[in-house]
Amino acid sequence: MGLSKSFQLVLFIVFGLLIYRIYTVENNEVQEQGEIARANYQQYVQTIDQWHGSGEALYQRMSKVFSFQFFQYIHNTDSNENFTHGSLLRPADDFASEIFNVELGHVQDFPDGRLQVRLDTASVLSPSFNDLEQTATLLITAYIALMLLFAVLMQLHRKRINYAAEYITHIPDLSFLAIEKSRFPGVLHPIGKALEICRSQLKLSLDRVRKENEQLTKAAYQDPVSGFSTRQRFTQHIEAISKKDKQQYGVLVVIKAAELATINELHGRAAGDDYLAKLATCIRKSVTNLGLSECFRVSSGDFAVFIESITLKEGERFLEQLKRHLDEYAQSTKSDSVAHAGMVPYEQGIEPVALMTLADTAVSVAQTLGPNRYYQLEKLSANEQFGNDHWKVTIDDLINRRSIKFYQQPIQPCNNDTEVYRELLARFYNSEGKHLPTTTVIAMAERYGMNVDLDKMIVTQTIKILSENPSLSGQMGVNISASSALQDSFTMWLKDILSKHRGTAARLVFELNESGMQANLESSHKFVTEIHKVGAKVAVERFGLGFTSFKFFREVRPDFIKLDSSYSDNIEQDNNNKFFIRMIVDIAKRISIRVIATGVEKQDEKLVLEKLLVDGLQGYYIAKPEALLIKQ
Repeated sequence: MGLSKSFQLVLFIVFGLLIYRIYTVENNEVQEQGEIARANYQQYVQTIDQWHGSGEALYQRMSKVFSFQFFQYIHNTDSNENFTHGSLLRPADDFASEIFNVELGHVQDFPDGRLQVRLDTASVLSPSFNDLEQTATLLITAYIALMLLFAVLMQLHRKRINYAAEYITHIPDLSFLAIEKSRFPGVLHPIGKALEICRSQLKLSLDRVRKENEQLTKAAYQDPVSGFSTRQRFTQHIEAISKKDKQQYGVLVVIKAAELATINELHGRAAGDDYLAKLATCIRKSVTNLGLSECFRVSSGDFAVFIESITLKEGERFLEQLKRHLDEYAQSTKSDSVAHAGMVPYEQGIEPVALMTLADTAVSVAQTLGPNRYYQLEKLSANEQFGNDHWKVTIDDLINRRSIKFYQQPIQPCNNDTEVYRELLARFYNSEGKHLPTTTVIAMAERYGMNVDLDKMIVTQTIKILSENPSLSGQMGVNISASSALQDSFTMWLKDILSKHRGTAARLVFELNESGMQANLESSHKFVTEIHKVGAKVAVERFGLGFTSFKFFREVRPDFIKLDSSYSDNIEQDNNNKFFIRMIVDIAKRISIRVIATGVEKQDEKLVLEKLLVDGLQGYYIAKPEALLIKQ
C-alpha cells in the first residue's frame, strides 16, 4: 500500500475514532439525562397514585409537566374512561432516536385503571444530538480539508518525484542539466543533493571514460613509433578512394624501410625503433607545403603517403626532398641506406589491389637502383612486371659479380666448456656498388627461384674468405635459405664442395630458419646428416616461432638452436618465456644440442638468461656487428 492510501486510511481511522469517542460521551450523557427524566416522572406519578377519573383528564394534567410520545390509560371497568395519545413507533424523521437508543417508558397502576406512557426524548436527545452533530460536522470538515490539503501536497510531491524520475531516466542519454534544487524542499532535500552528487560524479566519470577512449582510439589508430596513422586507417582511406562518387586524384608514395631487419639484428630493437621514428621525421618534413596529405605506417617497415590533387610530375618534388632528407640521415649515422620510395598516381574508382601492386613494383625498382633511391611508375598496364624483371636482372648480376661483403657478430659462451661461433652477416651491392637491402634481396631471390644460386655464391665466397685469410680463426656461422637446404641437388652440391675443403668445412655452422625446416622434417634431417658427414654443423635460428615440438629435436638433431629474439625481450619480467626457455634448455642438454639466446640488449636480460643455463648469448649488449677485416 502506498503512502497516499496509507495516510488516508490512518486519517480515516483517527477521525472515526474521534467521532466514536464523542458519540460515546454524548450517549452516556443521554442515558444519564434519560434516567433523570424517568426518575422525575416516577416521583411525580407517586403524587397522583390515587387518581380517580378519566384518562383524558389525567393526560391533560400530566401533559402540563411532561411531553409524551405515547400515553394510554385503560380503565378497569369503564371503557369510556380510556384515553390514548401518540404512538409507540418512533417518527421516521426522528434521527436522534436512531443515534441514541434511550427508552423512557413507564407503567403505573391506579385504583381504577392502568397507565402506560413513553416520555418524549426530544428534551433529552436534542442537546447531545446537537453537540454530536456540530462536533461531527467540524471533524468531517476538518477531515475533508486535511484530505484536500494532503491531495494537493501529494500532487506537488508527485511532480517532484516525477521530475527526479525523469531526470534519472535521461541520464543514459548523457543529459546532465543542472538540478532544480527548489523542487526538493524539506524531506526531499537529500534526494536533490544525491542527484546532484550523482550528476557530478557521472559527468566526471564519463569525461574520464571519454578521455580514456580517446587515448585508446589514438593507440589503436596512431602508431606510437612514427606518429602516423595505422594500417586500419590506411585501409579505410584507400577504400574511400576506390569509390566513384567523389571526384579526386593524387599520388600514392610507398616507402620501405628495408634496413629495419638489418638494424634490429646489428644494433638492437631500440635502434630499430629510433630508425623508424627518424625515417618518419624525414617523411613528415618532405610533405610540408605540398598540400593535403595523409601519412600511414602500414606494416613494421612500410609507410604510405597519399598526396591529394597533384600529378606524378608535381610529386617528384616530394621524392627529391625525401631523398635529400634520407641522404642527410644516412650521412649522420654513417649508414649505406635508409629507405626506398615508389610513387604511383591514383584517381577515384581505382582498385586498391591494382594500386598497391603498382606501388610495390615501383618500390622494387627503386631498391635495385641503390641507397635511398625512388622510382615513379605512371601507367596501370603490363608495366607491373617491370619491377620483377628488374630484380631478376639485379640478383643475377650480383651473383655473377659476387657482389657481397660480410659483417661478423660474435656469440658469447656462458661457460668456458662451451664452444660457440661468430655469425657472418651478408651485405649485397648492385652494379654501381650501391648497397641493396639484404632482406629484400633474399626475399626476391626466393620468390623468383634464384635462392639456390644466391646461397651457392654465399657459401663459395665464405670458403674463399676463410681459405685466403688464415688470421680468421674459430667457427663461422653462414646464413642460407631453408628452401635451398631442403633440395637434394643443393645438399649434394654443398656436401661435394665441403668435401674438397675439409679444414674449412669443420669451421662452418650453417644457419637455417626454423619455420622453413619444419616444412619437411625428413629433408631437414637428411640435410643435417649430410652436413655432419663432412664435419660442418647446423644451427636452427629464430627457434620458437614455428610449431616447436619434441619430434623436431628427436628427428632433426641440429648442433645449435638460436632462440628468437622475442624470448629475450624483457625476460626478467616474463615468466612464460622463462618457463619455455628452461624447458628447451633441459630437453636440448639431454640430446647434446646447444641453446643460444639472441637479441640480448640489456644486462638484466643477460643475467636472467645465464641463470637459465643457455650455452651462448648474442645481441647488441654482448657485441655489435663489425665489418669482417680481410685482405682484398
